[in-house]
Amino acid sequence: MNRVYVAMQDGVEEPDWLNNVEPFVQKALSEFKFDGEEISMLLCNDTYMQELNKTYRNIDSTTDVLSFENDEEYEDEEGKWKCVGDIVISLDTLPVNADYFEESRNDELKRLIVHGLLHLNGMDHGEEHIEKGAEPVCEMLVLQEKVLNKLKDEKIIK
Repeated sequence: MNRVYVAMQDGVEEPDWLNNVEPFVQKALSEFKFDGEEISMLLCNDTYMQELNKTYRNIDSTTDVLSFENDEEYEDEEGKWKCVGDIVISLDTLPVNADYFEESRNDELKRLIVHGLLHLNGMDHGEEHIEKGAEPVCEMLVLQEKVLNKLKDEKIIK
């Protein structure tokens, strides 16, 4: 079992599909065989994402997804938990990416979530990124696409 917390940036309108995010994250975590993990996710706008990107990566532009590893552990009445970290996704960049990759917003959101989960669990893709129409080569992106293929029928945005 894993714990997933999903929140909205203050002042950003809550999408009608927000309650579908946590069940998808749970399914993705089970595909990776992750157990006992606690993950927080924030959905935000490009302005806030740009602030985070500048503060933590010294890049003064927005991006689609950022992951912040934590790796602290604690125990409560339900068991032992590993707080693996936070995933931040820009809802402004989501449709831009979807249009660029010629994907539905649903599929692009799933890709951003899985990408963030892999980063939180220690994987990195270096300078390689998913390119339109190209097959990924590095281990992280290959695994990302494999899991997305298994979860292709899952709907977050309906």
